[in-house]
Amino acid sequence: MTSKGQGQLSSSTISSGVPPEMPGPPTNIAISNIGPRSVALQFKPGYDGKTSISRWQVEAQIGIIGENEEWVMVHQLPNEPDARSLEVLELNPYTSYRFRMRQVNIVGTSPPSQPSRKIQTLQAPPDISPYNVTLRTASETSLWLRWVPLPEWEYNGDQELVGYRVQYSRAASKEGVLSHVISDRLEREFTIEDLEEWTEYEVRVQAINGMGSGPWSQPVQGRTRESVPSCGPTNVSAFATTSSSILVRWGEVPQADRNGLILGYKVVYKDKGSDSVPQYWVVEGNTSHSVQLSGLGKYVLYEIQVLAFTRIGDGRSSRPSILERTLDDVPGPPVGILFPEVRTGSVRLIWQPPAQPNGIILAYQITHRRNTSNSNAATVDVLSPSARQYTASGLKPESVYVFRLTAQTRKGWGEAAEALVVTTEKRARPQPASRPTVPQEDVQARSVMLSWEPGSDGLSPVRYYTVQYRELPDSNWTVHSASVNHEASSYIVDSLKPFTSYQFRVKATNDIGDSEYSQESEAVTTLQDAPDKAPTILSVTPHTTTSVLVRWEPPAEKQINGVLLGFRVRYRELQYDHLRSFTIRTINSPASNWAELTAPYSVRNLSESSLTQYELDNLSKHKRYEIRLSVYNAMGEGPTSTPQEVFVGEAVPTAPPQSVTIQSSTATQLDVTWSPPPLDSQNGDIQGYKIYFWEFQLQNETERLRTMFLPELGVKIKNLTGYTTYMISVAAFNAAGDGPRSPPTRGRTQQAAPSRPSFLHFSELTTTSVNMSWGEPGQANGIIEGYRLVYEPCTPVDGVSKIVTVDVKGSTPLWMKIKDLADGVTYNFRIRAKTLTYGPEMEANITTGPGEGAPGPPGEPFISRYGTALTLHWTSGDPGRAPITCYVIEARPSDEGLWDILIKDIPKEVTSYTLNLDMLREGVTYDFRVIGVNDYGYGSPSAPSPSISAQKVSPFYEEWWFLVVIALVGLIFILLLVFILIIRGQSKKYTKKADSVSSYPHLGSHSNSTSLPLSHGEMVRLDEGRFPALELNNRRLSVKNSFCRKNGIYTRSPPRPSPGSLHYSDEDVSTKYNDLIPAENSSLTEKPSEISDSQVQLL
Repeated sequence: MTSKGQGQLSSSTISSGVPPEMPGPPTNIAISNIGPRSVALQFKPGYDGKTSISRWQVEAQIGIIGENEEWVMVHQLPNEPDARSLEVLELNPYTSYRFRMRQVNIVGTSPPSQPSRKIQTLQAPPDISPYNVTLRTASETSLWLRWVPLPEWEYNGDQELVGYRVQYSRAASKEGVLSHVISDRLEREFTIEDLEEWTEYEVRVQAINGMGSGPWSQPVQGRTRESVPSCGPTNVSAFATTSSSILVRWGEVPQADRNGLILGYKVVYKDKGSDSVPQYWVVEGNTSHSVQLSGLGKYVLYEIQVLAFTRIGDGRSSRPSILERTLDDVPGPPVGILFPEVRTGSVRLIWQPPAQPNGIILAYQITHRRNTSNSNAATVDVLSPSARQYTASGLKPESVYVFRLTAQTRKGWGEAAEALVVTTEKRARPQPASRPTVPQEDVQARSVMLSWEPGSDGLSPVRYYTVQYRELPDSNWTVHSASVNHEASSYIVDSLKPFTSYQFRVKATNDIGDSEYSQESEAVTTLQDAPDKAPTILSVTPHTTTSVLVRWEPPAEKQINGVLLGFRVRYRELQYDHLRSFTIRTINSPASNWAELTAPYSVRNLSESSLTQYELDNLSKHKRYEIRLSVYNAMGEGPTSTPQEVFVGEAVPTAPPQSVTIQSSTATQLDVTWSPPPLDSQNGDIQGYKIYFWEFQLQNETERLRTMFLPELGVKIKNLTGYTTYMISVAAFNAAGDGPRSPPTRGRTQQAAPSRPSFLHFSELTTTSVNMSWGEPGQANGIIEGYRLVYEPCTPVDGVSKIVTVDVKGSTPLWMKIKDLADGVTYNFRIRAKTLTYGPEMEANITTGPGEGAPGPPGEPFISRYGTALTLHWTSGDPGRAPITCYVIEARPSDEGLWDILIKDIPKEVTSYTLNLDMLREGVTYDFRVIGVNDYGYGSPSAPSPSISAQKVSPFYEEWWFLVVIALVGLIFILLLVFILIIRGQSKKYTKKADSVSSYPHLGSHSNSTSLPLSHGEMVRLDEGRFPALELNNRRLSVKNSFCRKNGIYTRSPPRPSPGSLHYSDEDVSTKYNDLIPAENSSLTEKPSEISDSQVQLL
């Protein structure tokens, strides 16, 4: 109770003497009467704790339902202890809910009940309108509307049906209301097109969904940009007042076509019969509607139009054109006078009508006389207006005559043209004029004055000069004028380009013809002039809340007319409210002009000529500015560009969000968080963020966008691909637009089950085997750890249905040979990949055995064996429906092993094949069979060959007897070697003994021979294999012994020393060394053939 009275009563019943307890949870929760914003709950109360229930509480999971999701209190019902149902109000439409209940007594709150089933409330129209709606001028015919979209919880329906409706019309007008529907629920801007120029509109926006429309936003107003008038003034008329002036009058531009404030008018006129550029006569202000055009050509038909202009530029000219001719006047002089025929007593001249006839030519008058001071007599003839030639006769030879020709209109005779002629037949072409000169003081920006000295006229007076020029460095010569007066020695060449180099030349023309051109003048560079053209402004965009960024393209170099020194930026604030109120009184205010309607321009000079952009700062917030741009050189400033408008105060953020982090939550979800951009770079209130995400290195193909609105600083990106690397970038946006993106941050989802293999393919199908291959999953969703293959017959085989499961470890290989199949049986194959868990299966059926059209069985093979090779021979069988392309050999162990392909791709012409036993397991007996192959597949196999063992036959060099023979041969070789060594040793021993005998003195007295014994070195050389030398010495010894016998000289062996410890015999010597000393003499000499005759006689 308060001072205002008693509040709501709350009561509780307690049984006296029984202590209350904690209540139990309600049970049997049921849901009914589901509406957009409410549901009805029915329940059964739980244990009351021996006291009455004071309050019922309803909790709910909202939106996201799950065991670990948060429960929120959504409803309480107090003071209804006997309640068995209640209505939960203030729910969100089209939202998922799951409820649970608690009951409260005086002791406390019960545990929660079991959760109810999951329900979804019904749809309803949106409750709110988009907020922060702004309208800005986009162009002369469009407005830019922006708003903050509805948050997801305000959709109140299927999000795919959520959108916005924009309604717009002229301000203060109920007619012509138009609307446009935008179906994108995340869209936050729309450009309203096809509007009227310089018109104020009222715009509002509402949200819509599948159930209807929400409330309208508050209306906002905006005016399209000022433009040029879309039509010319009305009631244009013209009246010639003199021969050189016309009075032009016009009316107002229709109000709907003004498109802005009319600042003045321009009268556009040109000679209808010429191709000259139109001329403009400008009338300032919007109060004067007439002007007197003066300085016009006489008796010229002019085409006249009038246009209005605003500050943006010139509007369209009036239609149709008005034709008016100036009054006539006396004509100008005839032109093109020539004397094509000159005799000593007569001449013929020709001419063309005046260049300015100034009326209708009625007659020509020709006067001629001698060109002497005392000749006063002149001949005058009047000719018809169609005459173009005249012959004068009775002239004196070698005399100079003056001819004067004039034309007549109804205003009188005009100016006369005068020409000299010499009555002689010695005429010639004129000589070239001197080289033209251009004094520097006569050089201007767009013209120069040429001077030259005439050459000889060839006794025929010069009629005119032709002046040519060319632009350096490489342009062609161009005729500037072909009718320069014959009396001139100088000429002004105009219409040149400023700051450009030229050369000039001149030629003279008389009645006979043209002279050669003079020498080219020296190069002359015209002076600089103010630029002819303004820069082109490419864009003016807000950069900060007090600055804009201006981008432009400079004019072409030839239009700068000199050296570019810099740019000038002109800007001023526009006050549209003032302009709208001023348009009423400008019609009757002759003194009004644009300067009175807006602030004067502020100017900034940019002295860097290479600039193409500039930040214009220190502007006022929430103001609209007009910006113009010009260039300047040393001679002045060029024209200003077309004005550009920009609204200052709203600028996109200039820095990206900070501290972007990514957390992998599940195989299909990444959690992204970030911090706002620095405060000084936000340039206004941040309205939300755009999250760009794409698969790594596939940005163009996979980039997607998620838009979040404040106060969110994080997002859960769902429905991603498992175990995939994503790049995520975040950008902030405000009312002005999107800021820069943050640098991409990398994150990867967790592993998940892979998708099924991309394909399942069978090849090399025989009666008992097949080669199965498969493709990697289209989405691995992790690291492939292997594959599981399961196959089984579709129908039992011999009453048995065997299921085979094969686990393939690793991501490769992607094929398997299945060998244990039965002929003619259809098998079901299933394979799936595995990461952390197995993915879905890829399934296919295949029937073993040859297909229709496959080859028949070849003939039964027989085998021939040679060494370690086996040769299979077979005969061809039925080729089937297509020619045999190759053969295949299958093999199996004879002990009921499985058939497997041993040799493939045997050429079709071959009916035998040799294979090495190294291909088989040694000691195993094998059966072989042959299969033909054509375009229909593998055919029926041949009957098995006879079994043959793969036992290898050992070669002879591995047999025991061959090894024994080799051992014996080696032993014999060793014995021979030992024998030879012994013989060599005995030979050395004999040599030493021979040396000992020859060293005794008494031997020298009994021997008369001069032969020398072999030295030890020579004996060694003999032993080293120099057998030819040994044979020669032996022959020599034989000759010597024969000689001695023939001459009666007999020798005997010298006595041997007989040391007490040594005993020698002749038998020993002859036995041991018989093979080395075949001769009778026991001594060897080195050169027995060189014994002298005296020595022989002595012997």
